Amino acid sequence: MNENKARSRLDQRRAPIYEALERFRQMRVVPFDVPGHKRGRGNPELTAFLGQQCVGVDVNSMKPLDNLCHPVSVIREAEELAADAFGAAHAFLMVGGTTSSVQSMVLTACKRGDEIILPRNVHRSVLNALVLCGAVPVYVNPEVDKRLGISLGMKREQVAKAIKEHPNAVAVLVNNPTYYGICSDLRAIVKMAHDAGMLCLADEAHGTHFYFGGGLPVSAMAAGADMASVSMHKSGGSLTQSSLLLIGPNVHQGYVRQIINLTQTTSGSYLLMSSLDISRRNLALRGRQVFHQVADMAEYAREEINAVGGYYAFGKELCNGDSVFDFDTTKLSVHTLDIGLAGIEVYDILRDEYDIQIEFGDIGNILAYLSIGDRPQEVERLVSALAEIKRRYRTDGSGLLSQEYIDPVVAASPQEAFYAPKKSLPLRETEGMVCSEFVMCYPPGIPILAPGERITKEILNYIEYAKAKGCSMTGPEDPEILHLNVLA
Repeated sequence: MNENKARSRLDQRRAPIYEALERFRQMRVVPFDVPGHKRGRGNPELTAFLGQQCVGVDVNSMKPLDNLCHPVSVIREAEELAADAFGAAHAFLMVGGTTSSVQSMVLTACKRGDEIILPRNVHRSVLNALVLCGAVPVYVNPEVDKRLGISLGMKREQVAKAIKEHPNAVAVLVNNPTYYGICSDLRAIVKMAHDAGMLCLADEAHGTHFYFGGGLPVSAMAAGADMASVSMHKSGGSLTQSSLLLIGPNVHQGYVRQIINLTQTTSGSYLLMSSLDISRRNLALRGRQVFHQVADMAEYAREEINAVGGYYAFGKELCNGDSVFDFDTTKLSVHTLDIGLAGIEVYDILRDEYDIQIEFGDIGNILAYLSIGDRPQEVERLVSALAEIKRRYRTDGSGLLSQEYIDPVVAASPQEAFYAPKKSLPLRETEGMVCSEFVMCYPPGIPILAPGERITKEILNYIEYAKAKGCSMTGPEDPEILHLNVLA
């Protein structure tokens, strides 16, 4: 009896949260609890917009539906199924986006004064976590592909050097993959970290599909990493803001739960949680076949875009066995400078004139995010639009910047600089001073400047150039980014 029960709990056809919500819907319970819209009756405009099916299951935690802060029944079952599907010792359902997953991962590994080894091209959420906990970054500055202007992965020898020079560091954090699809040698980095008594953490915001794809780069859990933040809403198909935090056998599950509960809401959204539950089931049952099709679509698109000429849709040919150890072939990243247009300009033209919304454009590249919902006809439309943009808008590209990554000079820890006395100065008067806030293009959300970093003329030139080209700049208190906060 118990054996059958245990087996049924790991039946990937199950979706315990979804099933519990369906049972609850049929009970016709009278709500004298929150949320105040009372299954949509109190907000008819919202119900008309989202639908009764949706608002009817936007409910509060209660015994039949479990509690995200301390799950003991259906949420716990959903976490166990997720752990089984992803090959983890445990999985946590996260409703604050992969930002909260990344922050919980870093806060679990680090406390005030601890050193953590990481590449500088991390998402803002990593550096936010350092502001919160007071850990000190040890940057492994990635190589830059000079032609593409993108940062690559961490070289093995650079990681080994950082570990040797900082033997008391508590963890190594790796992007798996970067936004552009670049992967470091994760297995080797995990071994180096473990041999030095450190944890290995993976930001897998863009690598959900690694767990379900043949021929794709190795996933963090398969590589032996201790923790991984998996953005289910990106390539996994769940609702925006839903994510997973995976842990390996050497991380204490109870402590991680306590860390999560420091910052995560006590009112977990059942819309987000059920979307994680249903999406995990979908990936466990069909993911391998679906992501094989996605990779084939991306490969076809690469060939067609490169045949257009002028563009460079890059892929596995970048692999060099180290700083580009592997490449995520589902990523459709395209270099645009050779047609005389910045990536952000192509991004804007695609949206404004062709009704095509891609993931992002930066100074030299665009990224079209392909996943489980894409179809070949949309890919054909994108390829045709790019060919037409080249014909209509091609120009002389001399004078265009390509550098996406600038090595930072770290003068203070992120926490120290963020909370220190500061003053606001006009942008050009900040050269040589220490920044106390973030500046970034979003997406991808990788800081150009982070708190504690010295402001250089090269960085100021890049900020002004990115603004002029139309990049969406975020981070500073001044929304116009005409002033920056610096240490007083």
